[in-house]
Amino acid sequence: MRLLTALQAAAALAVAVRLARGRRRRPALAPVRTASPRVSVVIPARDEEARLGPCLSAVLADPDVAEVIVVDDESRDGTARLAAGLGAKVVAGAPLPGGWVGKQWALRQGVEAAGGDVVVTLDADARPAPGLFGALAAALGEYDLVSAGPRFVCDGAVEQALHASFLATLVYRFGPIGPATPPAPHRAMANGQCTAFRRTAMLDARGFARVRGNMADDVALARALAADGWAVGFLDAGGLLEVDMHDSAAGVWREWGRSLSLRDATAPGWQAADLAVVWLAAALPVLRLLAGRPTRLDLGLLAVRLLLAGALRGSYTRPGPGVLLSPLLDPLAALRLTQATLRPVRNWRGRVYPAATMASRPDPGPGPGPGVTGAWPGRGTTGTRSGEAATDDRPGSGTRPGPDAVPVTTGGRSAPPDRSAIR
Repeated sequence: MRLLTALQAAAALAVAVRLARGRRRRPALAPVRTASPRVSVVIPARDEEARLGPCLSAVLADPDVAEVIVVDDESRDGTARLAAGLGAKVVAGAPLPGGWVGKQWALRQGVEAAGGDVVVTLDADARPAPGLFGALAAALGEYDLVSAGPRFVCDGAVEQALHASFLATLVYRFGPIGPATPPAPHRAMANGQCTAFRRTAMLDARGFARVRGNMADDVALARALAADGWAVGFLDAGGLLEVDMHDSAAGVWREWGRSLSLRDATAPGWQAADLAVVWLAAALPVLRLLAGRPTRLDLGLLAVRLLLAGALRGSYTRPGPGVLLSPLLDPLAALRLTQATLRPVRNWRGRVYPAATMASRPDPGPGPGPGVTGAWPGRGTTGTRSGEAATDDRPGSGTRPGPDAVPVTTGGRSAPPDRSAIR
């Protein structure tokens, strides 16, 4: 019992330190207009006919957007027809290569097809407000990779309560969004629903190929690039971006729960520590309260959790009683987090990925992979994977790049991008 109390006290201290970072956070993104449209928006879409319309309409109406590219990832519905009818440029996605997760493959193709110097990737369930894309482009004067934290659309008290409980596990593990001091690269966070970067820098870094097998691709990408020296920013954009992720509590449990553990982007030791913090600091106090045996430390942790629930109301478009009731579901959130860690989900959007696809950590850098020979395509000998045809990985070369064509660099890492042009 004394050991459990000591462990719980250590978890409480870790949570307190992380929450304290919220007193010094970067300001939320505010609307910005660019001098001329130079942003390419890339939307990966697989069977998104039912959700894509509002997203596309908002993006196409933004004067800061030079082009909108929808990568139709072998959809089985009318996604491509809808996108083309609304005025987007539709890229027909090539068949998924082995070892790749669909979203990363679609994003790679979209970025290669883009013409803007700044690329913003956006999920089909996102609802951007005017000024978002200019704000993201402006933020690239300070950062190399920016991702935006939205406000969430959650209808129904149970759906909102479960979602807020899941969201609280992220805050307990990583602290609030927009920290003034960037975390260590292996603890960097990102939101793949909306990211921005310079196109040439991402292509040179081979970003999406490096996390091609990760289900938690957004966090894996941020951590891989941060380790290379990229300045990674995770900023609050709640006033400029809404996301309607799920249509029910079951959807929250099933779909968000699959990636909540960040299993394939986090080392096993940190996974265990994160699970311990959630169980000891969030779930255990609720379980003891329901059993009628809370300790003073439990009551203190419950008070902190209620304060966090109040703060999380700002993360929702229409906050209701579910947010304040969310601490009661913390044991369920801890259970789902544990389940996703021990038995990770390997299916998504009608595809089932083999266990080998789910990398334990991102590719360390843009050096040659197994079976890859030669140099950067077009600069001497063309690098190919054994058994594949040689291809040119430069956009506009007239040939489709091989999925694993990579540059050879000194030291195995890409150089941080030059932000002088943005400044």
